[in-house]
Amino acid sequence: MPPKSKNESYIQYITVTYRSVLLLCLFILVLLGVGAYFLFPQQTKSLVNQLAALLPGGAAAPNSSKEVGQQQAHFTNIDGTVRVKKNNSSTWAGASYDLPLNKGDVVQTGPEGLAKIVFADSSNYTIKQDSLIVIEDNSTNAAQQTQVAVQVTTGTVDLATATYSQGSSSRVIVAGATASFAPESSAQVQNDNRNNEHSILVKQGSGDVTRNGEVVRLGSYERIAFKSEDARMTKLKEVGPPTLITPANMFSVFASNDAGQVDFSWTPMPNTRSYHIRISKNPYFTQLVEDKTVSAPQYKVTTLPEGGYYWTVQSVDVQGKESIESEHNKFTVIAKASSAGLALDLDPLVQHGHVIEVRGKTDPSARVMVNGDEVPVVGGDGTFRYYTPPLPQGEHVITVTAQNTKGGVSTKTKTVVVQ
Repeated sequence: MPPKSKNESYIQYITVTYRSVLLLCLFILVLLGVGAYFLFPQQTKSLVNQLAALLPGGAAAPNSSKEVGQQQAHFTNIDGTVRVKKNNSSTWAGASYDLPLNKGDVVQTGPEGLAKIVFADSSNYTIKQDSLIVIEDNSTNAAQQTQVAVQVTTGTVDLATATYSQGSSSRVIVAGATASFAPESSAQVQNDNRNNEHSILVKQGSGDVTRNGEVVRLGSYERIAFKSEDARMTKLKEVGPPTLITPANMFSVFASNDAGQVDFSWTPMPNTRSYHIRISKNPYFTQLVEDKTVSAPQYKVTTLPEGGYYWTVQSVDVQGKESIESEHNKFTVIAKASSAGLALDLDPLVQHGHVIEVRGKTDPSARVMVNGDEVPVVGGDGTFRYYTPPLPQGEHVITVTAQNTKGGVSTKTKTVVVQ
């Protein structure tokens, strides 16, 4: 064999298998996962749970359940002045949808302020004007039982409980009394410290109220009332409010000559001699345009100017005592077209959690309203985009109305379900 030449070159290489590459990648991912867990434990657990839910049978995996311990509540509606004082702070901050609420946090509404909060057990609390509450508990244990407790320090709160498991509880504390509500119940809690008047009304379902060793069971439209110095609570039977029929919530009424006739109707109630109807320009009912007591479950207003309105009705019993308010339905009076129609095209609705994005196109000179609220900008080509306020869970009707300077009007509605 001839000797190798000094000019010959050699190439040295190492054989790498696919298995080796996969093992190396897996090792790197494990290192990254361990580091992420120690740096961001809660976020890492949440990501693992979400990935597990995507695997076959993942929906039934134990990791898909809620974490044990204190949970966070969240605002689903903020209107007007609403403030929050965190449990680790001595200062107030403005409420916002991305601000989580924890045990010990305080929520306060102003004279024209409303807020709605949803807790871990899916119960929701509507905090009315000039009210203050403290979140006492919002936890989940290893058996997935929830414990929610809220103290109403002052003001009025409407609440509704959801379906929760046996062993869970939903409680409200007011002036030394504690109310425990059954699943699928709704109630109104009032704490008037100025007049020393405290009450708890069950509107639907049931609840037990405990105070100074006394326990009172409440059913639908039963109320307990007491003063601070009273030894016992007084139980009362209340007349219920009617259910509003027309105009329906978020309904548009078309008018002629910039003013419209609106027919109001609601369900008749037993043991009622009259009804108290109020119509306001705002949801706080501080700008009333109508305030009437009528004998029949209907009312007509012939000259309501363009704009958005709210209305509510109370039943008045034979002794002249008024029920709590019905729901606050909103409607909008829109000037009716006197000439040609108006083009209005809507794109499919885009859902961003509880916020709905509405996009479309109309006449560039048109004014566009979504559920009575005006779209701030309509582009030069007539396109527009609008984001609704966060909507609660359930089915909602989105009404879009365009109106141009020639009197043309076009309205379209779409239905969306918020999960």
